Amino acid sequence: MSISLIAVLSFSALILVMAGVAVGVKLGKAIASSKAQSKLDLERSDAVKRSRAVIGGQVLEQVAPYLPDFPCHPQDVRFLGKPVDFVAFSGSNENNIDEIVFIEVKSGDSALSAAERSIRQAIIDGRVRWVEYRIP
Repeated sequence: MSISLIAVLSFSALILVMAGVAVGVKLGKAIASSKAQSKLDLERSDAVKRSRAVIGGQVLEQVAPYLPDFPCHPQDVRFLGKPVDFVAFSGSNENNIDEIVFIEVKSGDSALSAAERSIRQAIIDGRVRWVEYRIP
């Protein structure tokens, strides 16, 4: 083989390698972009599902006093939202309060938060008090 033929073949091989690298880079970027878009779509879908669940739970909290088997009369209930959903003054609609009830509304598999568990324990332990504050 002549030197010019070797040079042409080497140059051709170099061009093919460079073209292969360029195609590989483009293909790699396309695959990465496709995977990123798929991941983004999944994350958006998950965020929408979670948002719907939160909104649904908030709606259920608001209508809970009117649902069957709610532990208190709806007129006796006051919505707090945080750290517990409701405080009921049982009998207040008849001007005779005989019990104060703290109510946390849950739906589905939701569990009590750490704050809600500590409130429940404080009530069970009797760590509840009355304070009358007079403005000076």
